[in-house]
Amino acid sequence: MKTFSIVTKKRTDLGKKSTKKLREEKQIPCVMYGGEEILHFYAHENDFRHLIYTDQVFLLDIDIDGKKYKAVLKEYQFHPVTDKVIHIDFVQVIDNKPTTVSLPVKLTGTSVGILAGGKLRLRKRYLSVKGLINDIPEQLDVNITKLKIGDVIKVSELSYNNIELVDQPSSMVVGVAASRLTAKGGAGQVVALDEDEEATEETDATEETEETAAE
Repeated sequence: MKTFSIVTKKRTDLGKKSTKKLREEKQIPCVMYGGEEILHFYAHENDFRHLIYTDQVFLLDIDIDGKKYKAVLKEYQFHPVTDKVIHIDFVQVIDNKPTTVSLPVKLTGTSVGILAGGKLRLRKRYLSVKGLINDIPEQLDVNITKLKIGDVIKVSELSYNNIELVDQPSSMVVGVAASRLTAKGGAGQVVALDEDEEATEETDATEETEETAAE
């Protein structure tokens, strides 16, 4: 897993006025859980830019007033109007203690179903895994080569060395559905349409009914 270093300052005043002042100065209040104590600290918003606006996952080296901690990003909050990050939560990493991390899903291979005219349905772009930090990869590779039209891959069908997937086993990760053209060209196929495609089908059906009534 790639590493990312941040130098921060410890918060001594946790009141609302102090928090508001930090944000006015473009500092982001942060909290770290999972260790012997909950740690409160802050850093300038620019220091987090490459951490937040990416699909990569990092093992973080966080320096709080000279004391260093290992951590992973848990979640962050945006301002509802400005879309600026206003708060970040981290989880402290301990080498011999399992950690839960959300990893990006990377599809590999070329599906035979897509080559036959099907449409890819990626339902989970991230999956949560649990394991020792040294065993956690940067991403989860999912091979879709054998997926035919109508096939799906569920969480329960995936496995990786030394880590445990913690999402619902029955959850669909990726699948290949028949496209509209493929569906209309073949009989008896079950088709999974997008919401906008379903709306178009309903509109077409309504127009056909109205035309038939008019005749």
